[in-house]
Order: sequence, then C-alpha cells, then structure tokens
Amino acid sequence: MAVVAVALVTVAFVQARGDDAATSDIAQQEVEYGPEGQPVAFPHNVHAGAGEGQYQIDCMYCHFSAERSPSAGLPAVASCMGCHSVIRGEGPEGGPSPEIDKVRGFWDRQEPIPWNRIYRVADHVQFPHMRHISAGVDCTACHGQVQEMGVIQRVEQPLTMGWCLTCHLEMGASRDCTVCHY
Repeated sequence: MAVVAVALVTVAFVQARGDDAATSDIAQQEVEYGPEGQPVAFPHNVHAGAGEGQYQIDCMYCHFSAERSPSAGLPAVASCMGCHSVIRGEGPEGGPSPEIDKVRGFWDRQEPIPWNRIYRVADHVQFPHMRHISAGVDCTACHGQVQEMGVIQRVEQPLTMGWCLTCHLEMGASRDCTVCHY
C-alpha cells in the first residue's frame, strides 16, 4: 500500500511540474569547455587515443574512483605527475609545454587542479559509476568517444530518465525506482 501511495505522489508531482519534469533532465548549467574552460588544456585524444603518438591510457588511470565509488573522480595532480615529472612535452615555440608547466605549478604549490565538472545529473538522481563499471558498461556509452576529443565536450546524450531506462532494458538492469532515486 505504501508503494502505491509513493507512486501516486510521484506521478502527481511530475504532472504538477509539467512535461519537462517527466524527462528527468540533468541540471542545466553553463559549463565552459576547452582550454579556456579548464585550468589546464587536457587533450584526451593524446592521452587516451590509440593512434600514432597517442598513449592509450585507460580511463580508470585518471578517473580512479569510478570502479569503487559513485563518483568517477577527477584527476589528481599526482596522477599527472606520474608521467609529467619526466615528460615535459613540447610547446608551440619548441620549449616545454605551457600546459604541462601549469600542471607542474599545481604540483609545486601542492594544490589540486580545479577541474570544471562536465557532467552533472539532477539532484534527485544518483548515478553510481561503480555499478555501471562493474556491469561492464563502457565509459563511451555515456561520455562518447572521449579518446578522440582534443578538447573535452559533453556529448549530446539526452541524459533523461527515458534514455537511462532504455539502456537498463537493453542491459537487463533493474528498473526499480530506488536504484537511481534514493
């Protein structure tokens, strides 16, 4: 009986808010992308790409907590310095890369890199990355072909409840409301 009451209240709430609420869209916020939007221009294609001169670094190396936490985690300076304590890169004038110098500056000051978040789901939705990773969902299913992006961009996935449920149906995942709404 309590489940029916909760369902009725939820339906009434969604209808009262209008059709847009039924899609459970992500919280819309303006996020700048690219070198001017991030504190360090990070070429995902160079780091994660599989082409010549690209390093094929797995997503989990930088987004280390995705396998064990609801959050994918943002790269720590120590992750960058694992390579860039030795690799200085080459800047446009032939000297060291100014972007790698920025990373080294954060390291020297013992400050985290203040990355700007690219994705954010609505407050009433939980997206536990670890469950999706353990279920074998590839990062590109939601984030697109990041390994091909010179500048990170939010792909045009609708990130609506319907879009998520379609994936849950295809993957045989639970459709119980409490899986994502708690």
